Parts: sequence; structure tokens; C-alpha cells
Amino acid sequence: MNKYVGTHLVVDAWQSPEHLLNDPEWIRQALQEAVAAGGATLIDLCVHQFSPHGITATATLAESHIALHTWPEFGYFAADLFFCGKGDPHRAMRSLQEALQAKQVRYTELKRGFEYAPSVREVVRGSV
Repeated sequence: MNKYVGTHLVVDAWQSPEHLLNDPEWIRQALQEAVAAGGATLIDLCVHQFSPHGITATATLAESHIALHTWPEFGYFAADLFFCGKGDPHRAMRSLQEALQAKQVRYTELKRGFEYAPSVREVVRGSV
């Protein structure tokens, strides 16, 4: 029996161009590309633009989900990628970083599942 059922990445990213973080179609495309890069199966995609700025988007996956929230005025986005079974959330995260041109990314990796394991790993990444 596996000790965990999936990998959960909690991502903070900075220094992304404001216009990309406030473009709902760009965000939609970035999420679709991230799903494909991660080898996941897209079930549904919802993108909501706030006024005057900012976007929240969720991709419901057969493997779990990707959630993305943008603060264009700060060049910042936060993402949450949880993949169970097949798929690679790290590849999906790199795809998002590239599409949104984030120059700095920090993420925390959590193994989710049945056995308590305080295996939290925080990683800081520069440009891709």
C-alpha cells in the first residue's frame, strides 16, 4: 500500500507581467498547457476575472485540481496543484511559470495520504 496518494504543490510566484496576469484568455491557455504538460486529464475549466483586476481560475482534473489566483498589480500569482495517480505536478508548475513569465517561484511540496509524514519541502526557483 502506498504511503501517500498524491503530491500537492503550493506555489508563490513573482515578477510576472501585469498584462498576462489580467488576461483571462491567456490564463485559460496557460492552464490548458499546464494540464497537458503535467500529463493530467482535464474535466472542467473555470476562469473568472475580477474588476478592476485579478483572475481566479480552477482546472478540475481526473487526478484532482489546479487553482490559480492572480494579483496583476503586484506581478504575483499563487497556485495550488494537487495530483493523485498519474501525472506530474512539477511539470505543470514549470509550464505555468513559463507561460506567466514569473522570474521567481517558491513552492512547498506536500505528500498527501494515509501515513503521517512531515515531509514538507520548500524550494525556491529562479528563472526557468
